Amino acid sequence: MGYFRAWNFGLVGVGVGVAVGLLCARWVGSLLIQLSADDPLTFAAAAGFLCAVALLATLLPAGRAATTAPTTALRND
Repeated sequence: MGYFRAWNFGLVGVGVGVAVGLLCARWVGSLLIQLSADDPLTFAAAAGFLCAVALLATLLPAGRAATTAPTTALRND
């Protein structure tokens, strides 16, 4: 259940980031060289990378917590 909640936060963040990026593309376009400000491949690559980071940020701590014995975790708290 915790995986899905964190994954949903990651997806919402990526969605909001893509929307804001598309809105700000007009102002950032003058800074880009040999790249369109609304290049769909670049937006897809960035969104995919951020989704992968969100997935790793969710799975690594959860996997570590799943391998810890509950009594050990409670005793160290």
